[in-house]
Amino acid sequence: MPPAPVEEIGDARHPAVDAAVQAMINAEALSPADQIAQYEAAYETLRETLASIDQT
Repeated sequence: MPPAPVEEIGDARHPAVDAAVQAMINAEALSPADQIAQYEAAYETLRETLASIDQT
């Protein structure tokens, strides 16, 4: 079963995750080399966010 669209998640959203997802969406319009940089930045944001959640 695919994940629920972002609009349906409601209060369970996190601003840093939302920003990373939006950056990946925006990367679609970039050249492949620029996409890689965007994906790496989004990955790092998600990794740091998940690590901070695990520590609480």
